[in-house]
Amino acid sequence: MDFIKQHPLAIYLIIVNISLFLLMGLDKLKAKMDSWRISEKTLLLLGLVGGGLGGILGQQVFHHKTRKVYFTICFSLGLLFAIGGVVWYYFR
Repeated sequence: MDFIKQHPLAIYLIIVNISLFLLMGLDKLKAKMDSWRISEKTLLLLGLVGGGLGGILGQQVFHHKTRKVYFTICFSLGLLFAIGGVVWYYFR
């Protein structure tokens, strides 16, 4: 419990990145099954709010959304925001 109190940003980033990674895998599976899909807005938003690493890993592992340049850009920006947030939060 102390870790959560001491490192809320780290916990947040872990949750967002794992969530986006799993959603990328789920969306790829649903695409193959021609089923209901997860909206691109949801994936992009999670990428921008700190889930960039999970999104980039999801692209690579699941080979999903790799042709859409705006996903790569969005996830890269999200990763940079997350790194900037960590640097600011822990080294201010």
